Amino acid sequence: MGSLTFITTVGLITAGLSCAVHAAKLEDVAPFPKAESGFTRQVIHLAPQTQEDGYQVEVLAGKTLNVDCNRQRLGGILEEKNLDGWGYPFYRLEKVIGPMSTMMACPDGKTKRDFVPVVGDGFMLRYNSKLPIVLYVPKDVEVRYRIWSASSKIEKAIQE
Repeated sequence: MGSLTFITTVGLITAGLSCAVHAAKLEDVAPFPKAESGFTRQVIHLAPQTQEDGYQVEVLAGKTLNVDCNRQRLGGILEEKNLDGWGYPFYRLEKVIGPMSTMMACPDGKTKRDFVPVVGDGFMLRYNSKLPIVLYVPKDVEVRYRIWSASSKIEKAIQE
Protein backbone atom coordinates (compact mmCIF):
# COMPACT_ATOMS: atom_id res chain seq x y z
CA MET A 1 0.00 0.00 0.00
CA GLY A 2 2.90 2.38 0.76
CA SER A 3 4.42 2.08 -2.74
CA LEU A 4 1.01 2.62 -4.37
CA THR A 5 0.61 5.84 -2.38
CA PHE A 6 4.08 6.94 -3.51
CA ILE A 7 3.30 6.22 -7.18
CA THR A 8 -0.03 8.05 -6.94
CA THR A 9 1.63 11.02 -5.22
CA VAL A 10 4.39 11.17 -7.87
CA GLY A 11 1.74 10.94 -10.60
CA LEU A 12 -0.27 13.79 -9.07
CA ILE A 13 2.84 15.95 -8.63
CA THR A 14 3.83 15.29 -12.27
CA ALA A 15 0.30 16.09 -13.46
CA GLY A 16 0.32 19.25 -11.32
CA LEU A 17 3.60 20.43 -12.87
CA SER A 18 2.23 19.78 -16.34
CA CYS A 19 -0.93 21.76 -15.56
CA ALA A 20 1.10 24.59 -14.04
CA VAL A 21 3.11 24.90 -17.26
CA HIS A 22 -0.09 25.29 -19.28
CA ALA A 23 -1.86 27.53 -16.75
CA ALA A 24 0.16 30.67 -17.51
CA LYS A 25 -1.40 32.65 -20.32
CA LEU A 26 0.88 33.93 -23.04
CA GLU A 27 -0.05 37.53 -22.21
CA ASP A 28 1.16 36.96 -18.62
CA VAL A 29 4.64 36.05 -19.92
CA ALA A 30 5.27 38.89 -22.38
CA PRO A 31 3.39 41.09 -24.87
CA PHE A 32 3.75 38.82 -27.91
CA PRO A 33 1.88 40.41 -30.83
CA LYS A 34 -1.41 39.01 -32.11
CA ALA A 35 -1.26 37.12 -35.40
CA GLU A 36 -1.50 39.20 -38.56
CA SER A 37 -4.22 38.61 -41.12
CA GLY A 38 -3.64 35.28 -42.90
CA PHE A 39 -1.55 33.90 -39.99
CA THR A 40 -2.20 32.11 -36.70
CA ARG A 41 -0.19 32.30 -33.50
CA GLN A 42 0.52 28.85 -32.10
CA VAL A 43 2.23 28.22 -28.77
CA ILE A 44 4.16 25.28 -27.29
CA HIS A 45 4.57 25.06 -23.50
CA LEU A 46 7.33 22.68 -22.38
CA ALA A 47 7.54 20.72 -19.15
CA PRO A 48 10.61 21.40 -16.96
CA GLN A 49 13.48 18.89 -17.32
CA THR A 50 16.42 18.39 -14.98
CA GLN A 51 19.09 19.03 -17.64
CA GLU A 52 17.40 20.96 -20.41
CA ASP A 53 20.61 21.34 -22.42
CA GLY A 54 20.25 17.61 -23.21
CA TYR A 55 16.94 18.21 -25.04
CA GLN A 56 15.80 19.88 -28.24
CA VAL A 57 12.40 20.61 -29.74
CA GLU A 58 11.71 19.72 -33.37
CA VAL A 59 8.95 21.88 -34.81
CA LEU A 60 6.84 19.96 -37.31
CA ALA A 61 4.82 22.52 -39.22
CA GLY A 62 2.79 21.12 -42.08
CA LYS A 63 -0.52 20.37 -43.74
CA THR A 64 -2.75 17.32 -43.96
CA LEU A 65 -2.91 16.46 -47.65
CA ASN A 66 -3.98 13.63 -49.96
CA VAL A 67 -0.82 11.60 -50.62
CA ASP A 68 0.07 8.44 -52.53
CA CYS A 69 3.04 6.08 -52.01
CA ASN A 70 5.57 8.83 -52.81
CA ARG A 71 7.46 10.75 -50.16
CA GLN A 72 5.89 14.21 -49.82
CA ARG A 73 7.43 17.35 -48.30
CA LEU A 74 6.69 21.05 -48.14
CA GLY A 75 9.44 23.68 -48.05
CA GLY A 76 10.00 26.72 -45.85
CA ILE A 77 12.26 28.50 -43.38
CA LEU A 78 11.37 29.04 -39.73
CA GLU A 79 12.91 32.42 -38.87
CA GLU A 80 13.79 33.40 -35.32
CA LYS A 81 12.77 36.95 -34.37
CA ASN A 82 13.17 38.90 -31.15
CA LEU A 83 10.41 40.48 -29.07
CA ASP A 84 11.55 44.12 -28.93
CA GLY A 85 12.40 45.31 -25.43
CA TRP A 86 12.18 41.80 -23.98
CA GLY A 87 14.78 39.80 -25.89
CA TYR A 88 12.47 36.77 -26.01
CA PRO A 89 12.55 34.72 -29.21
CA PHE A 90 9.54 33.95 -31.37
CA TYR A 91 9.41 32.22 -34.72
CA ARG A 92 7.79 33.01 -38.06
CA LEU A 93 7.13 30.72 -41.00
CA GLU A 94 6.54 33.27 -43.72
CA LYS A 95 5.94 31.12 -46.75
CA VAL A 96 5.31 27.44 -47.44
CA ILE A 97 6.11 26.04 -50.88
CA GLY A 98 5.19 22.72 -52.46
CA PRO A 99 4.32 20.00 -52.05
CA MET A 100 7.39 18.35 -53.51
CA SER A 101 7.33 14.63 -54.10
CA THR A 102 9.38 11.67 -55.23
CA MET A 103 8.17 10.34 -58.59
CA MET A 104 7.71 6.60 -58.01
CA ALA A 105 4.93 4.79 -59.80
CA CYS A 106 2.44 3.73 -57.15
CA PRO A 107 1.13 0.27 -58.05
CA ASP A 108 -2.22 0.54 -56.27
CA GLY A 109 -2.94 4.17 -57.21
CA LYS A 110 -4.58 4.74 -53.82
CA THR A 111 -4.32 7.98 -51.88
CA LYS A 112 -4.75 8.70 -48.19
CA ARG A 113 -4.84 11.79 -45.95
CA ASP A 114 -1.55 12.28 -44.16
CA PHE A 115 0.41 15.02 -42.39
CA VAL A 116 3.06 16.46 -44.72
CA PRO A 117 5.79 18.40 -42.86
CA VAL A 118 7.64 21.52 -43.94
CA VAL A 119 11.37 20.84 -44.24
CA GLY A 120 14.01 23.55 -44.24
CA ASP A 121 16.15 25.58 -41.86
CA GLY A 122 15.32 26.59 -38.29
CA PHE A 123 12.97 23.78 -37.22
CA MET A 124 15.21 22.33 -34.44
CA LEU A 125 15.02 24.60 -31.37
CA ARG A 126 16.70 24.82 -27.99
CA TYR A 127 14.66 23.36 -25.11
CA ASN A 128 13.71 26.04 -22.57
CA SER A 129 10.74 25.36 -20.30
CA LYS A 130 10.89 28.87 -18.81
CA LEU A 131 9.58 30.48 -22.01
CA PRO A 132 6.83 29.34 -24.36
CA ILE A 133 7.72 28.68 -27.99
CA VAL A 134 5.61 31.18 -29.93
CA LEU A 135 5.15 30.55 -33.66
CA TYR A 136 3.42 32.59 -36.35
CA VAL A 137 2.45 30.43 -39.31
CA PRO A 138 0.15 30.74 -42.32
CA LYS A 139 -3.51 30.03 -41.47
CA ASP A 140 -3.58 26.68 -43.29
CA VAL A 141 -0.51 25.31 -41.46
CA GLU A 142 -0.73 23.08 -38.38
CA VAL A 143 2.11 22.96 -35.84
CA ARG A 144 3.14 19.75 -34.14
CA TYR A 145 6.35 19.08 -32.24
CA ARG A 146 8.59 16.33 -31.00
CA ILE A 147 11.10 16.30 -28.13
CA TRP A 148 14.59 14.96 -28.77
CA SER A 149 16.90 13.91 -25.95
CA ALA A 150 20.62 13.25 -25.92
CA SER A 151 22.00 9.87 -24.99
CA SER A 152 23.89 9.71 -21.71
CA LYS A 153 26.60 7.72 -23.50
CA ILE A 154 29.40 9.90 -24.91
CA GLU A 155 31.70 8.44 -27.53
CA LYS A 156 35.29 9.47 -28.27
CA ALA A 157 36.54 10.16 -31.77
CA ILE A 158 39.69 8.44 -32.97
CA GLN A 159 42.61 10.13 -34.66
CA GLU A 160 43.30 8.86 -38.16
